[in-house]
Amino acid sequence: MAKLLYVEASPRKDRSVSIEVAGAFLDAYRQEHPSDEVDTIDLWNYQLPEFNGETINAKYAILMSKMHTAEQIQAWKPVEEVIARFTAADKYLFSIPMWNFGLPYRLKHYLDILVQPGYTFGYTPMEGYKGLVTGKPAAIVYARGGAYGAETGAQGYDFQMPYMNHILGFIGFTDIRPIVVEPMLMAEVHDKARIIKSAITEAKALARTF
Repeated sequence: MAKLLYVEASPRKDRSVSIEVAGAFLDAYRQEHPSDEVDTIDLWNYQLPEFNGETINAKYAILMSKMHTAEQIQAWKPVEEVIARFTAADKYLFSIPMWNFGLPYRLKHYLDILVQPGYTFGYTPMEGYKGLVTGKPAAIVYARGGAYGAETGAQGYDFQMPYMNHILGFIGFTDIRPIVVEPMLMAEVHDKARIIKSAITEAKALARTF
């Protein structure tokens, strides 16, 4: 039995295209893998530790190879719990709307917690940086108001997909499979329905072999 972690980054819920397409993925996945566990993190209802006070001091203690104080140990524990829940999964699904050409701030906060030395990446002078979350696939549903593909000439405005590819690659992911739903704000109503239907078909097909 495998564990799939689903990370939901939109607060719009039943009005969210990224969630709608991810929901189709999950339905198909559960049908194909009925014995697998699906763990869902709604980032808008998930307590994320702040990086201030003793928490940031604890982070810098790690970077400088210093022992944590009792206060830092206590402050760092919630960070470790968030990371442990993430790394316990075997497979990952993200649903992400584009905000101002990038990520919703709650997702950025989550990623800032996950990317920690000794937990999700390591470093040695000989090898440089090395991701520690390896051998696990990630599927990502991207919803965007505009169109940012290579043929549009607007790809330089896309800081959503490149950032996710970079940060997941940094911590060890090599199998990242995108499902892009665009352009949701610029398309006519009938075109939106067609675009969403096509993305749902793609998501279901991916889920069956994921």
